Amino acid sequence: MTPAPLASRRRFLQAAATAGGGLMLSFSLPFAGGNVEAADGFTPNAFIHIERDGRIALVMPYVEMGQGTYTAIPMLIAEELEVDLKQVKLEHAPPNEKLYGNPALGGIQATGNSNAIRGAWQPMREAGAVARTMLVSAAARRWNVDPASCRAQSGEVLHAPTSRRIKYGELAADAARLPVPESVALKRPEDFKLIGTPAKRLDTPAKVNGTAVYGIDVRPPRVKIATLAQSPVFGGRVKSVDDAEAKAVKGVHQIVRLDDAVAVVADHMGAAKKGLAALVIDWDDGPHAKLTTEAIVGELEKATLTPGAVAQNIGDADKAMAGAVTKVEATYRVPFLAHAAMEPMNCTVHVRKDGCEVWVGSQVLARAQAAAAKTAGLPLDKVVVHNHLIGGGFGRRLEIDGVVRAVQIGQHVDGPVKVVWTREEDIQHDMYRPCFFDRMSAGLDETGRPVAWNHRFAGSSILARWLPPAFNKGLDPDTTEGAIDLVYALPNLHVEYLRVEPAAIPTAFWRSVGPSHNVFVVESFMDELANAARQDPLAYRLALIDKARAKAVLQLAAEKAGWGRPLPTRVGRGISVQFAFANYLAYVAEVEVAKDGSVRARRVVCAVDCGTVVNPDIVRAQIQGAANFGITAALYGDITLKNGRVEQANFDTYQMLRMNEAPAIEVHIVPSREAPGGMGEPGTSAIAPAVTNAIFAATGKRLRKLPIDATALKQPA
Repeated sequence: MTPAPLASRRRFLQAAATAGGGLMLSFSLPFAGGNVEAADGFTPNAFIHIERDGRIALVMPYVEMGQGTYTAIPMLIAEELEVDLKQVKLEHAPPNEKLYGNPALGGIQATGNSNAIRGAWQPMREAGAVARTMLVSAAARRWNVDPASCRAQSGEVLHAPTSRRIKYGELAADAARLPVPESVALKRPEDFKLIGTPAKRLDTPAKVNGTAVYGIDVRPPRVKIATLAQSPVFGGRVKSVDDAEAKAVKGVHQIVRLDDAVAVVADHMGAAKKGLAALVIDWDDGPHAKLTTEAIVGELEKATLTPGAVAQNIGDADKAMAGAVTKVEATYRVPFLAHAAMEPMNCTVHVRKDGCEVWVGSQVLARAQAAAAKTAGLPLDKVVVHNHLIGGGFGRRLEIDGVVRAVQIGQHVDGPVKVVWTREEDIQHDMYRPCFFDRMSAGLDETGRPVAWNHRFAGSSILARWLPPAFNKGLDPDTTEGAIDLVYALPNLHVEYLRVEPAAIPTAFWRSVGPSHNVFVVESFMDELANAARQDPLAYRLALIDKARAKAVLQLAAEKAGWGRPLPTRVGRGISVQFAFANYLAYVAEVEVAKDGSVRARRVVCAVDCGTVVNPDIVRAQIQGAANFGITAALYGDITLKNGRVEQANFDTYQMLRMNEAPAIEVHIVPSREAPGGMGEPGTSAIAPAVTNAIFAATGKRLRKLPIDATALKQPA
């Protein structure tokens, strides 16, 4: 998704004197959902406020969910404004799609698609530079000197010839009355003082000392706690409820029955859970009571036997295939996956006749407000939403089903109620990463080079539901990313997609979304072609790549990993490379396969060219987290259905990577002056094929289905 063009300077930025005598700088991010006209011609969608005490207040159009946004974006402003990062304070943006809407997402106010830094890179720096320029001009006027003889430094304006200095806060009111400059010079990269440095995260102290407030931490006065049981089969209903024993549990206040769920409202979570366990619920499973994973996969497999929408076509793959010396075919399959965020789904609401108040951690604040208003039957302006830090999003909190549930329950409760999903409810009623089935075929010439590449796959389109205008002619950019526009120069390529929505199973974005599936298939199949050509997987890829940045990260990862050095028996190295989220990234995974078939990733080496790096520590942390997230899915991630029910319930059946299983991870960043790419997700999508390719190198067994089946890797006695 490409960002919208920036507005003109005059419409991009304007200053206004605030009632408090400060300088208010308002600016349009490149994802603004259209500017709102006002008397002066522009109403902004985000604000920098310089207070009298010199502090900088930034209203953030994003939410912090561990990705470092609340540090990296202030770094952009602080760099150009010449202030210490600690001077910047942050406030959550309120729900307002006119001001904070993202045109790449149809004007929706959202944090996702790894686009926070990508979107803020230019406008945030310009806002800081304009503010700095105006403050310097205000000081120069006060001193009656040439602005060129003044400079900004550490929240002050200095006049070196006379050694005079004045703090920003003292200049704010004067600066606000100055005309906005038509153009300002941004710093050259070689002059950066903050951008590119490992500045400490601003959100760390509060998270360490416990003062950070996540959605689950909210406790309005008189709040009660509720937990719930939803129909175990998607689309099922409540037939009857015997709640006598539940009501007898100490601390339980009431039982709320909905069409497809039952909630227990109590003084605390312990009482609510005991009450829930005491309920006797008779469910009507509905039309999906016999649904199984096998049936869904069978439907997808059958769909791939027919043509789909053409996502990309280069040359004539069919003609080239007919003349190929060697033909290679394979099918791949990836499963449904849950998000399993550390902070389970929760939402606190206070529903009254004349209004509704909501406390939640959400990636889509305006959608949360709209959902609460619709559910409560209230006008939008009667719903107040407070956004909070998120303890793990991964795309799950791009959905508003948790808000709807909380409001439905809150309508039956006198006073505020916090609805917390148990881990079992969280996993068994998630909205899942789609299951996909892929058919691959390629033709090789006499040297082993691919002359034809065919890829056809079937699965759910999340964007078709989440943002219908983005689904056009049977395609959407999320589902196909990683399957098209490859880093390889393939003369004949044909990619098709078939949208197949599984019955009753809700699907949603999952960290690295489309590439989480496509890169696994593409990089696994490329390894198969190298093997068919009897060539080294690294050398094979390098010979095909025509993009210098892709080749550079691949070579760097291989060099740092010691590609080609001898390894012990049943230990192998696997490689993968991708272009996703405007980044070039390569992995080399070193994997050991035990005699019983169990797999352990011992070492992971990553090389990334993500354009200009704002904070290298955040880049490394994102890749480390993403790699572990992706390895978890590769080894264990699998949501299966039997009799319409999700079989996994908690971390004993939906396993996470344990600390002792986590590999040593090295991250090597390629210096670049290109615009920044997104870093929240790309590290997840490329790791699975590196691991499975390493398994092939160690055992000679090719894995085309995830998660990894240890029984297939067991060494014969």
